[in-house]
Amino acid sequence: MINLIVDSGCDISQDVINNENCSLTYVPLNLQLEDKVYLDDENLDIEDYLNQMANSVVSVKTSAPSPDLFYEGFKTGENVFVVTLSSKLSATYQSAMTAKRMYMEEYGKKFIHVFDSLTASVGQGVIAMKISELINKGTHSLDEVVEQVNQFMKGARTYFILDKYDNLVKTGRINPYIAKLASFLNVKPICADHEGEIKMLDKARGYSKAVAKLVEFIKTNTHDLEERVVAISHCKCYEKAVALKDEVLKNLKVKDVLIEDCKGVVATYANRGGIVVAL
Repeated sequence: MINLIVDSGCDISQDVINNENCSLTYVPLNLQLEDKVYLDDENLDIEDYLNQMANSVVSVKTSAPSPDLFYEGFKTGENVFVVTLSSKLSATYQSAMTAKRMYMEEYGKKFIHVFDSLTASVGQGVIAMKISELINKGTHSLDEVVEQVNQFMKGARTYFILDKYDNLVKTGRINPYIAKLASFLNVKPICADHEGEIKMLDKARGYSKAVAKLVEFIKTNTHDLEERVVAISHCKCYEKAVALKDEVLKNLKVKDVLIEDCKGVVATYANRGGIVVAL
């Protein structure tokens, strides 16, 4: 049995991954709002958290899980894969690598491979799905899984369209110019991950036009569309996610389209109304 570990920056459901060969384990990040610390796990009430965040004048701070949490996860499963938030956005990757060294020093050799996703949300999710898919085939060695996943990641992209960019700006994760665009005249910046960081690709007036441009970006820049699953994460805007799914299915030939609810980390930065897409 493979234990596949992701941090809570990853938006993917356990039932998409869990099977007889692979189980999914979440390691939660911490979310600090004023003097209260939330654990980003299954007990977090996202609706309440968003309301508390909207009523606060202080920006939320997120912090990586301690190495101890990864260390405990490494004790489960014959072999372990880990997919973390981009090392350029979070210290989670460093925590996982520290835990790997701790485990090896204590218990000796075990297969543990940590992927720096260079992305977040469903971007991490599609990587986790690829690992699970390769494991289920049963025809690849562990090293071959690592090689094929690294190759998959080179062609993977994560895009997003948000209503607000406030927290991304406050934490220095995005250019303030993008937030200014989003606050004027219903302009929707279309952004993507780029080498682990966030860049604006284009802009459109209104969500529908932004979706149309996003789908065109995907069509133009993905050479193996028919082999890829499109995963959509939303922050309390299911109707938007469905509209995007419909647009994808109408215009692109893809393997499948999934819709996921975002967890606390992504809700912190995407805010209510935010959409993230990965493939």
